[in-house]
Amino acid sequence: MTIQSVAIIGLGLLGGSIGRAVKEFAPTITTTGYDADPAVRETARTLGLVNTVCNSAGEAVSAADLVILCVPVGAMQAATQGFASDLRDDAIISDVGSSKQSVAQDLAAALPNHTIIPAHPVAGTEQSGPQAGFATLFQGRWCILTPPADVDPAAVDALSEFWRALGSRIEIMEPEHHDLVLAVTSHIPHLIAFTIVGTASDLEDVTRGEVIKYSAGGFRDFTRIAASDPVMWRDVFLHNKGAVLEMLGRFTEDLTALQRAIRSGDGDTLFELFDRTRSIRRRIIEEGQDDERPDFGRDH
Repeated sequence: MTIQSVAIIGLGLLGGSIGRAVKEFAPTITTTGYDADPAVRETARTLGLVNTVCNSAGEAVSAADLVILCVPVGAMQAATQGFASDLRDDAIISDVGSSKQSVAQDLAAALPNHTIIPAHPVAGTEQSGPQAGFATLFQGRWCILTPPADVDPAAVDALSEFWRALGSRIEIMEPEHHDLVLAVTSHIPHLIAFTIVGTASDLEDVTRGEVIKYSAGGFRDFTRIAASDPVMWRDVFLHNKGAVLEMLGRFTEDLTALQRAIRSGDGDTLFELFDRTRSIRRRIIEEGQDDERPDFGRDH
């Protein structure tokens, strides 16, 4: 089984980046695309994100070996309604969502007779929209696949090879495990960033605007994360709430322990934690998941 034609539903950051990456790294694959927003479709045509931008989802998927849903996780079922009757019987249906249990359930309910392999390319930026994508977004990044137990292994291999062609490293996980891992590594950090930046915003009047004026590097990085797409993140928290609440409970316990250490002047506890966590940064760089240049290698 090989993938020769791909339909991308949703042409924002991730959908647009997939289209660009296919053109650059897998040019023999034909791409079609659709977005519910006419303005996004027009921008996608202008930018040449896919070979053909279609005016309906059904038209986009009609000849596709692989359909990738690049929409918020809360919109999966609604998105399938626009093309379910137009799918080829042998098409693989996948996605790029950050929670996998809810996506697997929604897609299985909407398309019970099709091959569904949920996926999550662990890549992105705080930007959104068709202009924000770039072809190298997936280079060296993990793409986690959460296939059902009864899925055809050949379909999993074909989807894996597609993502490898775009530069991704492949990991296979159970959806429950994926959601727990991503709650720790992505969802809770975003929730903390949204909270801290929201608190700072509430304090702007009290500090006469100095929170923004004197923002240090740590706060600036939080604002970068907190600038992420609000629709996408609203849906992530609502659809992965079990794992998020579990990890949030653990985080709250650890934060309470730090509060006690600060109140009691327990410097040893603080130093032990800070020394242990500093090594995490080095390990992330060694894994190739970030850049050790100052300010994450960002060009100002």
